Amino acid sequence: MENSLGSGNQPQRSDKEKMIRGSAWMTAGSVFSRILGAIYVIPWRIWLGAAFLTANALFTKGYQIYSLFLIISTAGVPGAVSKQVARYNAMGEYKTGMRLFYHGTFAMVLMGIVSCGAMWLLSPLLAAGDARMIPVFRSLAWPLLLIPSLSLIRGFFQGYNEMAPSAISQFIEQVARILYMLVMTYAIMVAGNHSYLSAVIHSTFAAFIGAVFGLGLLVVYFLRQKPRLDALVAQSANSLQISVNEILLDVARQAIPFIIMDSTINIYYILDQYTFNPMMKAFYLGSEDQLDRFYALFAGNANKLIMIVVSLAVAMAITVVPLLAGAKTRGDVEGLARQITNTLQLFFIVMIPSALGMVAVARPLYVLFYRDMDWLGIRLLQISSLLAIMLGLFTVLAAILQGLFNNRLAIQEMLIGLAVKVIVQWPMIFFFNVYGPVLSTMLGMTVSSLLMLYSTNRMYNIHVRQTIRRGVGILAFSLIMCAVCYLIVNASTLVINPRSQFGAAFVLLIAVGVGVLIYVYLILKTRLADLIIGERISRLRDILHIR
Repeated sequence: MENSLGSGNQPQRSDKEKMIRGSAWMTAGSVFSRILGAIYVIPWRIWLGAAFLTANALFTKGYQIYSLFLIISTAGVPGAVSKQVARYNAMGEYKTGMRLFYHGTFAMVLMGIVSCGAMWLLSPLLAAGDARMIPVFRSLAWPLLLIPSLSLIRGFFQGYNEMAPSAISQFIEQVARILYMLVMTYAIMVAGNHSYLSAVIHSTFAAFIGAVFGLGLLVVYFLRQKPRLDALVAQSANSLQISVNEILLDVARQAIPFIIMDSTINIYYILDQYTFNPMMKAFYLGSEDQLDRFYALFAGNANKLIMIVVSLAVAMAITVVPLLAGAKTRGDVEGLARQITNTLQLFFIVMIPSALGMVAVARPLYVLFYRDMDWLGIRLLQISSLLAIMLGLFTVLAAILQGLFNNRLAIQEMLIGLAVKVIVQWPMIFFFNVYGPVLSTMLGMTVSSLLMLYSTNRMYNIHVRQTIRRGVGILAFSLIMCAVCYLIVNASTLVINPRSQFGAAFVLLIAVGVGVLIYVYLILKTRLADLIIGERISRLRDILHIR
């Protein structure tokens, strides 16, 4: 891992360089973790056989509730702690940041115990009459013991713009989780009693195994960095007189908005979880099992794949919070406008082609992961890929407003979008049935994102015209890339069986490879990449011999 703590001999990087470097680390960690989290589906589906969609529905329902408990139990710690540590560091108050860390760790241990107990006890109520969900929820209570403390350590290092520990621990956590999950699923479904419910329970309990490994790695890294941290504490200004209670109260005030904003996407999906089946039953004939299968198509299958793309935005959001908090504390107004503009443009140059590319290759991608030429699932994946842009934009804009201490405004505009989702959910399901929840989520996220964009520009005067010009260029290049990939995918059916997993993998490899080359060539040839990413990208142009 790279060491930037207390690196007095290293040249000072600009906020733009820190943003790109931090985003690179967080993107690598998030994307590789999400890819692993999608790849496991291939063997998992094979071993579960005919029970796959039912098992996936249980797994997805369990994780939606667990994710909400997770956000509440971590109390918004990664974002709040990184924001406060960056603020204290900008003031030269390294000792205060360290006090926050030690006392915050104790608070997070208590929070872990409380949240684990709460989920265990509330499982029968959360199951909403489905007895199968009770052991699933209880298996997910155990990781809540560890993840609050794990999150605090990640947030602490992010406050120093040290993203490598978070990224690597996230990856290790995912590897350990998936290994346990697959070993136990094989042992149960192939060599054991073939109980899909037992396989799901062990698959969800795997989150605890992952948390053990992720936390262990972070503790080792912290101990290695302790001498550097102590050296910074020794240089602390010590002019800020603040008690432990005030430190924790300050973090709590910053954490509550992070809890609310971080849980937004989960709230949208939980709303679908508890309204989809009843609303569908009101309009269409279908058994509970059939409706669970439909739910699994968009909330499980499609969501698992689009979150790979959304993780790009999450990585940027995590990186931008401490940078903006530091700039705000220093009173760097022009720097803030520049940083916000660059964050949005960096988001567009990565997110738009990724999402449109997924639309183009949805068919082979779906067949590869789910071994099924299910056109309903494929169409839902394509629509969900477009939704990923709005989910990502909301995530980045929410992080910008929170990093600039505009928490109340961010919450208000999030609630307006959520209200839109609630209002249109019924008519969307009536008119578009299975597609309805995805479309209502897209509409709600779009409303919130537009409001946040307007507020950010009004307060910080971002470079709107420049962003629009570059955004149009990115969209044009992405559409060209998308069209070529779509043609490759469709032309491949003339010579390759579209239902073959091996054929799907081959087509995916060709289409994605050609698409990336086209997009990279266009943004390098027009120098658009230089304007957004920086001059260092010119090295890639030299390697590819693009003039």
